Amino acid sequence: MATTSTTGSTLLQPLSNAVQLPIDQVNFVVCQLFALLAAIWFRTYLHSSKTSSFIRHVVATLLGLYLALFCFGWYALHFLVQSGISYCVMIIIGVENMHKYCFVFALGYLTVCQVTRVYIFDYGQYSADFSGPMMIITQKITSLAYEIHDGMFRKDEELTSSQRDLAVRRMPSLLEYLSYNCNFMGILAGPLCSYKDYITFIEGRSYHMTQSGENGKEEIQSERTEPSPNTAVIQKLLVCGLSLLFHLTISTTLPVEYNIDEHFQATASWPTKIIYLYISLLAARPKYYFAWTLADAINNAAGFGFRGYDKNGAACWDLISNLRIQQIEMSTSFKMFLDNWNIQTALWLKRVCYERASFSPTIQTFILSAIWHGVYPGYYLTFLTGVLMTLAARAMRNNFRHYFIEPSQLKLLYDVITWIVTQVAISYTVVPFVLLSIKPSFTFYSSWYYSLHILGILVVLLFPVKKTQGRKNAHESIQLSQSKKFDEGEHSLGRNSFSTTNNVCNQNQEIASRHSSLKQ
Repeated sequence: MATTSTTGSTLLQPLSNAVQLPIDQVNFVVCQLFALLAAIWFRTYLHSSKTSSFIRHVVATLLGLYLALFCFGWYALHFLVQSGISYCVMIIIGVENMHKYCFVFALGYLTVCQVTRVYIFDYGQYSADFSGPMMIITQKITSLAYEIHDGMFRKDEELTSSQRDLAVRRMPSLLEYLSYNCNFMGILAGPLCSYKDYITFIEGRSYHMTQSGENGKEEIQSERTEPSPNTAVIQKLLVCGLSLLFHLTISTTLPVEYNIDEHFQATASWPTKIIYLYISLLAARPKYYFAWTLADAINNAAGFGFRGYDKNGAACWDLISNLRIQQIEMSTSFKMFLDNWNIQTALWLKRVCYERASFSPTIQTFILSAIWHGVYPGYYLTFLTGVLMTLAARAMRNNFRHYFIEPSQLKLLYDVITWIVTQVAISYTVVPFVLLSIKPSFTFYSSWYYSLHILGILVVLLFPVKKTQGRKNAHESIQLSQSKKFDEGEHSLGRNSFSTTNNVCNQNQEIASRHSSLKQ
């Protein structure tokens, strides 16, 4: 396993052999640790107060490209090619239609790279690969194209509040564009951030806060002292350490593939199957916790990721955080789980697809999510199942939750039952995502007799969602703030059935107020 070939540097091959991990994974972890040290140096010696934005952009870009070259070798050229052609498209096509062309090109280029990697070179070898960073770059390319289109072509009254706050009012330079896409803090694992947030950080305007007055106009607040990210970084590194330890010691002993083992399927009782399904998928999550939390810590160490101060005056360093582990593991609904998993991707899906779709925004968003993730058949099975589970969970909650609010003992019983059901449903849904191939995925579902699929369909058919007056009023309010092209019925369905983007709507209210408070 440790001798797996790589297109990147083989300098760390002895270390790879010693720890018995693939060289690609060793390169990734070492480069991220190097990026963490570089981030501390960047904040200390190239601080915006004593270094020009130009120098910060150049250093961030060159370091990012070096890390990409070390990890992926000549495949890192794809990052420059995708970014360079997209920039040319923006300049040549113009602000009216550039968002469409950039979206099609960036997503198409990503898909071609994924197809060649999966079906020509390396099927099933789900190690560190160059398409991972390209997924983040694709998000940035498409997000920025829409933000420029919103800021330089559309009228303010046509924009939602979040679109207005994120809108970019001038074309970025090539250096700014490359720095945003390929900086060392996010080149390997992201997370996605908005262009305005990134430029604000580079130029050192993150701490020049303003607040809105009663008349709706901005009133400048006294400048706050720049907060230290050290506490947040240390806390996140501790989470990384625990996640990595869990992954290396426990995850490898509980493989998801054992769910389709013939002997296990033939001899295990149903309670055993259910418990192992949950535990094996629980054990599969720490590697994501490690990668995303480390990426967040790297950005924080560089001084990026400060969202503002809470009501107690404490600094919040979760502007670009990608997950909330406690809420994920204690989720009592499908919605709650998705609300706290891969948060920045959910924001991206909402901004570039869901709120702009002229019909069936929910279905379009799930399709885009599947295409963006890759071309393994397991991804599509997971997202198709996810649509059904989301609709069924919404129907159950809408029809039954109000019976269990009081007394508190009944509410506790409801929470325990919904936690169990949610964890099993999530695990059942994402098995194909881990198995990747279509045959083992169908083997798993057939071993469960497609039971949750059938149950989900019955729930959707037998318990239609009742549209309450409160929900109708809320829906009408949202309609007023959005473009008139949205169909009321479809949008209402989308808001309530697609859990991930439903969360994003709430987050964007937070982000809107935060953007209003930044002195752009």
